Amino acid sequence: MRTAKSMLRLKRLAVFCLVATCVITGLLLWVLRPHGTAGPWAPSAPPRAGAKVATLSAFSSRAVDITDSTIDAEWLTRTAVQTGIPARALQAYAAAAELANAATPGCRIGWNTVAAIGFVESAHGSHGGGTLSDTGQVSRPIIGPSLDGGSFAAIPDTDDGVLDGDARWDRAVGPMQFIPSTWEQAGRDANGDGVADPLNIDDAALSAATYLCKADRDLTTAGGWTGAVLSYNQSDSYVRQVRDRATAYAEQSGSAG
Repeated sequence: MRTAKSMLRLKRLAVFCLVATCVITGLLLWVLRPHGTAGPWAPSAPPRAGAKVATLSAFSSRAVDITDSTIDAEWLTRTAVQTGIPARALQAYAAAAELANAATPGCRIGWNTVAAIGFVESAHGSHGGGTLSDTGQVSRPIIGPSLDGGSFAAIPDTDDGVLDGDARWDRAVGPMQFIPSTWEQAGRDANGDGVADPLNIDDAALSAATYLCKADRDLTTAGGWTGAVLSYNQSDSYVRQVRDRATAYAEQSGSAG
C-alpha cells in the first residue's frame, strides 16, 4: 500500500511539475517577447510607400494648411485608381505622412500606413454610406459605438458630448476614429481653418500620422511600426488588419521604398 501511495504521489508531483513548467515557460516567452511585436505573423514592418510631392510647406506645431503640401496630380490620380482609395482621402494620407516626416525625420512613416488605418477605421470616410467633400469634410458624422464596458473598454465621457454627442460615455469620432480624450491631446488643425476637427479627413489624417510618430519610433522597423499601431488600438488582430492592408497598398501602387 505504501509503495502504491508513494507511486501515486510521485505521478501527481510529476504532472504538477510538467504543468508548472509549461505555464512558466509561456509567461517567460510573453514577457521576453520583443517590445511592440505582435507575434510570428508580423516579422517585419510593411513596405514604406512614398508619394510624389510637388511642393511641401514647412511643418509647424501651430496650425498648418495641408493643401500647401501639394501631392503630384498625376501620381494622385494613378494611385487612387490602383488602390481604390478615394483621391480626396489619398491626398490627405499622403500629405499627412509627408508633413509628419518633415516634423520627425526619424519616423519614416509611409502614406500606406495612414491609409490602412483609414480603411480599417471607416473605409476612408465612407462608413454608413458617407462621402468626403472637396474640403475633406465627411458628409455625415462617423460615430463609433458607446464605450460602456460591454463589447469595448469602459471610457466615461470626457468631452461633455461635444464631439461624439454622448454625455455619458465616450465614442470614437471621425474617419480615423479618435476617442475625444485622445483628440484633445493629438488633434491638429491641418487645413488652417482654425479648428481641429476629427470629422475632417485632413485634420484627422495629420493627427493620426503625428500620433503614430510619437516616442521617437522608426516605422520602418518591426518594433517601431507594430508599437505605433498598437498605441492606436491595443489589439493584435487590429495590427494584422492594418499591416495586411498597408502591404497591399504598397504593392498595388508600386511605390514601396
